[in-house]
Amino acid sequence: MGVEFLKGHGTENDFVVLPDPEGLLDLTEERVRVLCDRRRGLGADGVLRVVRPDFGPWFMDYRNADGSIAEMCGNGVRVFVRYLVDEGLVPAGEFTIGTRSGERRVVAHADGTVTVDLGRALVTGTGTATVGGSAFGGVAVDVGNPHLACVTEVPVGELDLEVPPGHDPVLFPHGVNVEFVNVLADGALRMRVHERGVGETRSCGTGTVAAVASWLHGSGRRTGKATVDVLGGQVSVVVEEEGATITGPAVLLARGELDQAWWDAL
Repeated sequence: MGVEFLKGHGTENDFVVLPDPEGLLDLTEERVRVLCDRRRGLGADGVLRVVRPDFGPWFMDYRNADGSIAEMCGNGVRVFVRYLVDEGLVPAGEFTIGTRSGERRVVAHADGTVTVDLGRALVTGTGTATVGGSAFGGVAVDVGNPHLACVTEVPVGELDLEVPPGHDPVLFPHGVNVEFVNVLADGALRMRVHERGVGETRSCGTGTVAAVASWLHGSGRRTGKATVDVLGGQVSVVVEEEGATITGPAVLLARGELDQAWWDAL
């Protein structure tokens, strides 16, 4: 027997799913890096390990493509939820999962979309990101992980995000996800994102929440809702005083087994 895997994505932010209910897999940084490599492995923006603790809900053990451990991933949660429901491990509807940012309420809808309660989007200050020698002012937002969301009039499609945007390491000592946001209309945003430990991705769930929170902050509001267009599709975000939610698609597209000898050699 090899190592079971599935492949899925949420607005084209893609993941390798590793079912491991008993927590037996030795998921090293090197194994994660190779799995996520688009030439040496399956290719993905991250790995979702599915674990069932002795107490509490199913736990999402999320790893970035570089092997580092991350606190939260909004798109990853939706794919994680889709797996639980499709496997019959949890009935569709509302339930709770565990993450490193705490327990999160989710709703698996009949149309295949998933709503995730990501908790409060906390504006913690301001900062600056630099791309190609240009500075972009942004709002620091904590969505269970750190973000710097920069609302700009520069068309985001023109930005070169091949390299990580510069940021203040004092403000973000553990790195930061950086979003660049255009306002298309009231309640309609477009976003590109460079994720720490990954690079530019087609989407970032928590990043869309940070983008909406930054836009609201700049317009003098603390609550509101918006659609956010990302490279991989569109999601809907609601920011309220007590928490923020994201609703979007989740797709599982393949399953199989990793060769055991290949896995053991990593």
